[in-house]
Amino acid sequence: MFPDAEIENILGARVLDWSHLSGGCVGDVCRVDLADGRRVVAKLGGPGSGLTTEGWMLDYLGHKSRLPVPDVLHVDDNLLLVSFIENGGGLDGRAQEHAAELLADLHGVTAPRFGLERDTLIGGLAQPNGETDSWVDFFREQRLLYMGNEARHAGRLPGDVLKRLEKFIEKLEHWIGEPQQPSLIHGDMWGGNVISGQGHIAGFVDPAIYYADPEIELAFSTMFATFGEPFFKRYSEIRPIAPGFFEERRAIYNLYPLLVHVRLFGSGYVGSVEHTLSRFGF
Repeated sequence: MFPDAEIENILGARVLDWSHLSGGCVGDVCRVDLADGRRVVAKLGGPGSGLTTEGWMLDYLGHKSRLPVPDVLHVDDNLLLVSFIENGGGLDGRAQEHAAELLADLHGVTAPRFGLERDTLIGGLAQPNGETDSWVDFFREQRLLYMGNEARHAGRLPGDVLKRLEKFIEKLEHWIGEPQQPSLIHGDMWGGNVISGQGHIAGFVDPAIYYADPEIELAFSTMFATFGEPFFKRYSEIRPIAPGFFEERRAIYNLYPLLVHVRLFGSGYVGSVEHTLSRFGF
């Protein structure tokens, strides 16, 4: 049942209409039209839904960065209300350049340690963020090993592939180094979480934030071809990308979202994990 009365009580305006929106790994997502002319997005959940974490992440980005994200109007375990951002265009060259400028600026927000003060979510899955001084250790233990074990325990990653992954991450220092400082990242950078206007980016949604090597964000953006040459050309003008990213590190960093997808969706992504491990000799 749609919570018309609750929304009206919270926002002080009558609900005229509502309709389902696509997306949203944490709760059902609806657009809500109000009698006072406002349009908002409602996410519906329940105990343990993760809505409070999602609201906290949006607030964090809103306060710590200039990244355009929806304003949080209300959040509890059952209901998240945020401002509506119109999706009015595709990711053309100019929009990609604007995305590069916005993400380069976000990546300029730094912290003393990798991780975050609290755990977050990615695709509705728990994402641990225990703070550490070493990016390599963080990526190995709290990203690859953690999500590999989660996928294995869910019966979606074969045991032999997990063993290959464990052997690979023992040698991670051969390919991954320590960045100069931890950078704030959106954490789930694919086209479904990017709202574009005509030649610009209107907003980003569904974050999975933490402080990281920003290259993991750049890698993620290529997994489903969200951004291409216009993005990377502009980004590198602002924040140079070190040699070896496209040749090696991109594939290694994309092991994490691949493992997330194995955990969420199953065997269709296992082959991509195996391909990456084989490429590096494991």
